Amino acid sequence: MRSLGLAAAAALALVSSSACARSEVEAARGMTGGEPDRGRAGLRKYGCASCHTIPGVRGAEGLVGPPLVHIASRTYLAGDLPNTPENLLRWIRHPQDVRRPNAMPDMGVTAQDARDIAAYLYTLR
Repeated sequence: MRSLGLAAAAALALVSSSACARSEVEAARGMTGGEPDRGRAGLRKYGCASCHTIPGVRGAEGLVGPPLVHIASRTYLAGDLPNTPENLLRWIRHPQDVRRPNAMPDMGVTAQDARDIAAYLYTLR
C-alpha cells in the first residue's frame, strides 16, 4: 500500500510539473506572440549557441556572452535594460541600436524569429 501511495505522489508531481510547464509556455506565447519550439530552433539558426549557454538547446555551451539560464526571472537585460518583452525583442533584433558598443552582433533576426526566440527564453525560469 505504501508503494502505491508513493507512486501516486510521483504521478501527481509529474502531472503538476507538466501543467506548470504548459502554463509557462502559454504565458510566454501571450507575452511575445511567439512559439517557444520555433524559438529554440531560431537560437540554433542564428548561432546564439556559439556565444551563450542556453538550457534545452543542444550544443549551446558558449562562454562569450552571459548564460541565458533563468533569463525569464531576471530583472534586467544587458546590464540595466528592464526585462520586458518589448526590450527583449529589441535586444534580440538590434542589440547595437540598444547599446553601443557591445559584443552582441546584429544577426538579421526577423521580427517573427525574434518573437519565437523571446517566447523560448521566457520559458527559462
